[in-house]
Amino acid sequence: MREAYCKNHLPGPILYHCARMMTVRTMSWIDQRPDDAMDGAFTAVGPEPVVSIESPAFREAMSRLGAAVHIVTTAGPAGKTGFTATAVCSVTDQPAMLLVCLNRRSNSAPLLAQNGVFCVNTLGAAESNLADIFAGRSGVHLEERFSVGDWTTLKTGSPVLTTAVVAFDCRTVEIKAVASHNVIFGAVQAVRLGPNGPALVYHDRAYKPV
Repeated sequence: MREAYCKNHLPGPILYHCARMMTVRTMSWIDQRPDDAMDGAFTAVGPEPVVSIESPAFREAMSRLGAAVHIVTTAGPAGKTGFTATAVCSVTDQPAMLLVCLNRRSNSAPLLAQNGVFCVNTLGAAESNLADIFAGRSGVHLEERFSVGDWTTLKTGSPVLTTAVVAFDCRTVEIKAVASHNVIFGAVQAVRLGPNGPALVYHDRAYKPV
């Protein structure tokens, strides 16, 4: 009805404007990728070299920033692996998404990328030994690391630590390469709340309960 009225009653220029107004595309969250929203900003600064403070100064400063300790796991066609991480944070709650940063030289990086799923297991205060194992400090690699701890699965099949304070079972939405790391965005498919009690944080190069 509205289109017929425009054609019969409006002159050419106004008719064109009317048609444009009626052609409205409804975008879902999946259409609104970070590339789309930030393209202008990155295009403006892209050609210029990135200037920052030196790595030792940055690492010293970051050691003062306390962060929860997590074991990020994945399992699928590429195999099973896990690694210790503190570079984890929420992105949005509609849809529920979080991100994980992982060095691309890590043995776990290609497995996580190929599997397309992962689980963030937030450790309890008494689980620093697990943090060390999955950080590679014990010499145990990839799937062998799961010989310690009690593990189950939720929706994606990624290993879930039953004693974790909380576990976020995720499906990978996008992986962005930034300098030396991959930033992995995941949509949360399931959550498991673990036992009550203090969590483990890493602060001033030491594990501490919170």
